[in-house]
Amino acid sequence: MKKSLALTLTLVLICLSITGCRPKAKPVPQEAEELQEVTVLLDWTPNTNYTGMYVADAKGYYQEEGLKVKFLPPAEGSVAQLTAAGKTDFGVSYQEEVTNARVAGMPVKAIATVIQHNTSGFASPAEKGIETPKDFEGMRYGGWGSPMEEAVIKGIMQKHGADFSKVRMVNIGSTDFFAAVKRDVDFAWIYWGWAGIEAELRGMKLNFVELAVEDSALDYYTPVLIANEDTLAERPELARKFLKATSRGYEFAIAEPKEAAELFLEAVPELNKELVMASQEYLSKQYQADAARWGEMKESVWKNYAQWMYENELIEKELDYKEAFTNEFLP
Repeated sequence: MKKSLALTLTLVLICLSITGCRPKAKPVPQEAEELQEVTVLLDWTPNTNYTGMYVADAKGYYQEEGLKVKFLPPAEGSVAQLTAAGKTDFGVSYQEEVTNARVAGMPVKAIATVIQHNTSGFASPAEKGIETPKDFEGMRYGGWGSPMEEAVIKGIMQKHGADFSKVRMVNIGSTDFFAAVKRDVDFAWIYWGWAGIEAELRGMKLNFVELAVEDSALDYYTPVLIANEDTLAERPELARKFLKATSRGYEFAIAEPKEAAELFLEAVPELNKELVMASQEYLSKQYQADAARWGEMKESVWKNYAQWMYENELIEKELDYKEAFTNEFLP
């Protein structure tokens, strides 16, 4: 027995002295390795359009791709201009801005759409009685002074036989929608996924003229993720890694909106929790919607909207829409 025990102990000691017999060492965390810094320029203050990216960061999806992402707040100049100038690796923009930038010769390209369909439209308190574009006549519109606003309002009013000249255009800048329609204007342009959801939480009844319903050409992509063409040509793997992790973030937000909202709130706790939770639930159904995968864009959407902009003299020449976007870097 003594000899048997001694032999067993000897074998154990020999085994432990051999590397292959030792317990496997834990892998070095990706965070401990050198990560490639990547910047993303946001187009607005943090909101649930961005949740998928914040989720990808919080859950380590970017780190798994070797990336360290920094979200940059809105800056002077458009996102397209700053992306074209190389001030950021990626940016959050929208189809109208990309179209204008491409026509102006800026080397930017959309690489993914955050939401599949345009969820924006013209909203007004129900008591004002603005149910269709015909009802815009005699009303005050509160906007930010863009030619695009006038073109859209004029275009959908004409379809209803309404007179655009009877609308009073008021520049309200960044004034809160709820404050503006209470004291300064009758209707304004909002995104239902944020202001519309907030109105529901406030118990405020809105009439909503949805752009995608009024004209199929206005069912464009907003927002979209963009990159400089040089980045895509010289560092294609960076774009692929970024979109792989970002796609995972949005897929998580689609499947688990409540947990995604909580992760988003950890990064921006100053936001209204009730609004974020409700908005996230709504957008979880909008991110991918009827598309085969998150982020995928259709040629027809770029073509139709560019043609609409050209016909309404918002761009001076027709857009080479096939060069304005790509699905190439999506996983």
